[in-house]
Amino acid sequence: MTIEWRYTVQQDLGVLSLAGFLGADAVGRFTGAVGWAVARGTGPVVLDLTRLRGWSAGGQLAVAEAARRLRSAGRTLELAAIPADGSLVPGGDGAPMPVHPDLAAALAAHRGAGAEQRAWRSDAWPTA
Repeated sequence: MTIEWRYTVQQDLGVLSLAGFLGADAVGRFTGAVGWAVARGTGPVVLDLTRLRGWSAGGQLAVAEAARRLRSAGRTLELAAIPADGSLVPGGDGAPMPVHPDLAAALAAHRGAGAEQRAWRSDAWPTA
């Protein structure tokens, strides 16, 4: 099983939402989605994990690598709604990632984010 993703831009804030399971077979697709976000936005990126059913240790390390990649582009990564088990493999060599209980809290932390301005998604992104 792989992941589906959706990336939206709201002024100077990006929201990368994932659905599915972020395991070894989905890391390449996730890395591509992060590349999409790097190329199409500015400011922080909130990784919305509301629809993520879980993640492996390798998937969590891919998230830490995404944080490093964004940081090298002058941006930050924040997490929203981490999977229910609360696990998160620390990146070890980077700044801590803010973790929000849900997407609403993450958006509230960026009060001026505004309405969605543009969105992209993978073909099978769940619409309901």
